Amino acid sequence: MLDIATPFSTLIRTATEQQHSEAEHSSFMRDMLTGTLGVRAFYRYTAQLWFVYDALEKRSAELAADPVAGPFVRPEIARLAALETDLAHLGGAGWRDELRPLPSTLAYADRITECAQHWSAGYVVHHYTRYLGDLSGGQVIRGTAEKLWNLPKKGDGVRFYVFDAISNPAAFKRGYRELLDGLPLDADETERVLDEARLAFSMNTDLFGELAAEFSDKN
Repeated sequence: MLDIATPFSTLIRTATEQQHSEAEHSSFMRDMLTGTLGVRAFYRYTAQLWFVYDALEKRSAELAADPVAGPFVRPEIARLAALETDLAHLGGAGWRDELRPLPSTLAYADRITECAQHWSAGYVVHHYTRYLGDLSGGQVIRGTAEKLWNLPKKGDGVRFYVFDAISNPAAFKRGYRELLDGLPLDADETERVLDEARLAFSMNTDLFGELAAEFSDKN
């Protein structure tokens, strides 16, 4: 039974614990971050993120005026430009010619686009799972990538994980969670949103699975 008296930021965290753990402990992430896979896998993963963040950010101007999604649309967390800098560093001048989405990536990006167009609370869920993850566990990925592949500290190659415009990430995350707690959701909509959050993490897991298969074929 859903306890709607519980802050929504707590509900969404607890409701997605299993899916979050499955994504976080996928074989692809494990192999990439332990150095079993080379920098090419990191480049390929970064390229998949481009499609995800293109979907998240291409309607930012429209969503900024939306009463539900608008408060979450913050220019200081936009990631697409940083991703493009990283891809140019990792892949060279021809990175755009190599930009190929996996089927799971396309499904993920399409779902974000659908929510952005028709269901702003659903869009917020995808926004939350990505950007707060980047500010949290993403920092572990950054530090590991810098060490494994001798990338410049907080420089080209890992700029996606660097939030220069946020001076206090902990305070930013607290404020973000307060916004989540203020979402105007009744019990039915809350259940629907929590299902979308589970889907978001599962879509990440699907993406990791396809990447794992791709690189296992190359080993």
